[in-house]
Amino acid sequence: MNKITDQFIWKALKEGDLRAFSTLFEIYYPQLYSYGLKISKDISITEDSLQDFFLYIYDHRENLSDLDKIAPYLFTAYKRFLINVIKKEKKITKTDFSQEDVLDIQFNAEELITNKEKGNFRTKNIPTLLNKLPKRQKEAIYLKYYSGLKATEIAEIMDINYQSVVNILHKAIKNLKEEVSILNLFK
Repeated sequence: MNKITDQFIWKALKEGDLRAFSTLFEIYYPQLYSYGLKISKDISITEDSLQDFFLYIYDHRENLSDLDKIAPYLFTAYKRFLINVIKKEKKITKTDFSQEDVLDIQFNAEELITNKEKGNFRTKNIPTLLNKLPKRQKEAIYLKYYSGLKATEIAEIMDINYQSVVNILHKAIKNLKEEVSILNLFK
């Protein structure tokens, strides 16, 4: 989406336009659902919390700040919303999340199937390699390559600076390349 469209949709939403709300829901629901499922690992919690989140956004639309880009706001707000839901559902205390923002995202083979020729190596090995990465690297990789977000947007979502995102992504790619070259030695 471009800035004008994001700004237009957000402004219309804040004014109570149900078509803008519907558009926002249609565009971001699949991405947020996938992200939420990585966080909660529970389909019903993810579905229920995401619907509640969108209703919360609509109910509180008049209090929302103006935005240039919608995605970073929605990912960040939904992440916080979902973590709170998980805490309530599982009756987890705040101390159980020593670093709330560090999520342990897990990858699976189904997400990596792109085509059958290249897919054989990927579907067998890449999920394992991705899951070996540290939590922050996994989250950054997920947001960048599976949700299509830019480094600046990832920085907002993960609540770190831009350079840290670049460094985390660089380290993750470097780690993956090293692991792949080790795997290639044993082929």
